[in-house]
Amino acid sequence: MALTGSVLSVPAATLGVMATEMPSALRQLIRIQHGVFSRKQALRAGLSPDMIRSKIRRGTWRRLSAGVYTIGTGKPGRGARLWAAVLAAGAGAALSHETAAELHGFAGKRLDDTVHVSIPGERRIAGIPGAAIHITARAPVAVQARSYPPRTTVEETVLDLVDASVTLDDAFGWISRAVAGDLTDEARLAAAMARRHRLRWRPELKGLIKAAVTGNHSVLEFRYDRDVERAHRLPASACQVSFARADGRRGRRDRVYERFGLVVELDGNLAHPEESRWQDRARDNSAALAGLQTMRYGWTSVRHQACATAVEVSRVLRLRGWTGQPRPCSYGCPVRGEFPAELSGPRITTRSG
Repeated sequence: MALTGSVLSVPAATLGVMATEMPSALRQLIRIQHGVFSRKQALRAGLSPDMIRSKIRRGTWRRLSAGVYTIGTGKPGRGARLWAAVLAAGAGAALSHETAAELHGFAGKRLDDTVHVSIPGERRIAGIPGAAIHITARAPVAVQARSYPPRTTVEETVLDLVDASVTLDDAFGWISRAVAGDLTDEARLAAAMARRHRLRWRPELKGLIKAAVTGNHSVLEFRYDRDVERAHRLPASACQVSFARADGRRGRRDRVYERFGLVVELDGNLAHPEESRWQDRARDNSAALAGLQTMRYGWTSVRHQACATAVEVSRVLRLRGWTGQPRPCSYGCPVRGEFPAELSGPRITTRSG
């Protein structure tokens, strides 16, 4: 989402007034800042307090918030609202959290129009309509150089969002989207972590970042690797394996146990439209033609039934030649009952019903 340049809703007559009544420096700022500017900027450009009051009184300028104005008409667009919030927040302010992620391009779907702004820790400001204010001592060092409007860097944005995450799944979602978009990498995230004295989920973050870098495209994939595969000591699968589809295009399989001809597909979508179901069938059929068996799991099977999923995958792996032994992840893990420690070889126990 590019918010630089001029996106103004300004009548031609107003533009003419701008050219004759406004200093060129202020006109340039107005173009860059989506028609929005501050009282301080107007004073620095050479306008007097009386001139500012006159323009507001005549309606030439509209007040968006305390000390922030626009010459545009109609409802301000998204770019104008972002500039208005960061200008109203004052010196050292920068767009952050979900708003910075939006500008960097890894926010996903925006749920509301709230503008998130971070300000230096020593400052306090009144509330800004439509904005969420975050106070942080890191504000001066977290801002991306030459960013307009000012925003936190990708790494600082990711860690801010990780800090604010309610669950580990949410935290991984922010990391994986930034990494998958080639906006950051393991080294830069690790360096940003090292600069923070306090950080939520710190013990888990190294593993989350590694998972994102090595091919986990979703929280569901990360959970499968951690809670199903590694927790029960199943053989390691290959991630995001490329294959040729029947129409000649390339596709990817989520997890492949290549030695045993087994594919595990993971679908974290709650909704499964017809087009996706068709793609799933085509992918499964392609695997069958290649001599591969496909098992398919969704969110419930991986997050809430990881042990039962491990039992199923272990059974199929053993039927297809795996001579290893899955291990229970806890005392009550059903793997303990399905695969007693004394069993060896590919034999398995089954239950009816």
